[in-house]
Amino acid sequence: MDISRAEQRILHLLAQGGRIEIERSDSKKIETVCCFTRDGWLYPDFDIDLFRRLKRLKTIKSTDGHPYRISDKGLRLVRAQLNNR
Repeated sequence: MDISRAEQRILHLLAQGGRIEIERSDSKKIETVCCFTRDGWLYPDFDIDLFRRLKRLKTIKSTDGHPYRISDKGLRLVRAQLNNR
């Protein structure tokens, strides 16, 4: 399965220890999503559409209300890079 360059970047950030946090409205609808690196920096090129694509592909998952992390399927899809730890 091929994934886009933007999806690949986010999966690399998550594989290195990053997380995706969401904020919901009172009606339980997702208002904002934020992608943080393992150092706590906010990644700027992340939006709700990219979040939904990653979730639809089942490359990210959340457990017990914690922030979204990379799933086993996401780890298999991510390509190796030199800066990947």
